[in-house]
Parts: sequence; structure tokens; C-alpha cells
Amino acid sequence: MNPTKPFTFYLTFAIIVCFETLFASWLDLDWIHYISKPLIVISLTLYFWTHSKHLKTNIKTLTVLALVFSLFGDVLLLFVNQSQYFFILGLLAFLVAHVMYSFAFLKQRNKSKKPFGFIALLVLYALGLFWLLKSGLNALLIPVILYMLVILAMATSAFLREQKVNTQSYYLVFWGALFFMISDSLLALNKFYSPLPFADFSIMFTYALAQLLIVTGLINKGTKKAP
Repeated sequence: MNPTKPFTFYLTFAIIVCFETLFASWLDLDWIHYISKPLIVISLTLYFWTHSKHLKTNIKTLTVLALVFSLFGDVLLLFVNQSQYFFILGLLAFLVAHVMYSFAFLKQRNKSKKPFGFIALLVLYALGLFWLLKSGLNALLIPVILYMLVILAMATSAFLREQKVNTQSYYLVFWGALFFMISDSLLALNKFYSPLPFADFSIMFTYALAQLLIVTGLINKGTKKAP
């Protein structure tokens, strides 16, 4: 793969996601997960690194850190069947990734934008999700609550970029943050509430889409002010 060519990257990324969501999950070829799952974020990191020279150093560094910790989380979650500690460590890795993304988005914050209505919607969503999950959380109650607060903060920081960056960059990152919430919600429901049909496919597809949208949105002239 030549990561400097967008078409080549998008095609390669689509193939990697297909291997992870279709071949590995639906055909029960577990060994493919150990290759295709890490490659999702590795390919995104390479693409971002080669296309982010126009971004400020702090935004570029924070985004790379978010991707690196996402990669750690992906690898750790590959081994959850061996020990519950891998899930906790994976949760922690993704928590740090969300914090890094939040800081990156806040570097492009529109300080005049008021997020209170959006936060209220997020809180209602989180309360509904927590109501379904609470009986299955047990010892993970506090870590999951903390994780939920952090991902809500990440979504809010993406919301606050409006009118500070161009429209396309704003919506790509914003929808990426929402798809990240959806992916994490599906994972939580599948693990702590009730097994979901096609869970592996839906969780990984929304996750890969979320990361792609965020990376593409940040690259897409994310430092230029909207007209």
C-alpha cells in the first residue's frame, strides 16, 4: 500500500475492514482477527501521518496518540477470552484514546458555541443505556461510568468544532464521534446486557467507520475557518 494516495488507501482500508467484519467474524476464522483488527488502525495511522503536514503539531501529535492507544485497545481486546484483565486494560487504552481525541478537537473549539442542549441529549442517551447495563456491570460499574463520561466529553468536543473549521471537516469528525459512541454502546450491550445478533460485525464496522471519519475530517483542512 502506498499511503500517500487516497484512493489506494480507501481501497486497502475497505479490504481490511471486509476481512475483519466478514471473513473473520462470519466465517469463524479467528486467526484473521489477529491480523485484520490491528491493521485497521495501523493503516489509518500511516495515512494520517502522511497527510497531516498542514495541521498544527499539537493536533497532529494528539491524534497520533489517540490512534496509538486505539491500537493498544484493539490488541488487548483480542485476548479478553483469556482474562477479564485484558478487557479492563483495553477499556483503559480506549479511555486514553478518547481523551486524546477530545484534546485534539478542543484545539479547534468554537468558544462562542453553547453545548448545553447537546449535552442534555447525550446525558439522556447515557442514562437510558446505563439503565440497561447496570445489572450486569458488577465490579466494572465505576470503570464503565467513567468511560461513558469520557466518550460523552469526546462527542461534545467534536460538536464544539462547528464554525471553527470548514463544514465538511466538522461533519466528518462529528459523525465519527457519534459512530464511536454507537460502536461502544453496541459492545457494552452485547457484553453486559444481552448478546446481539451480528454483534462482531456491527461493532467493528461502526468502529472502523468512526475512526475513518475522524481521521479524514481532521485531515480535511481542519485548521481552516469556515467561510
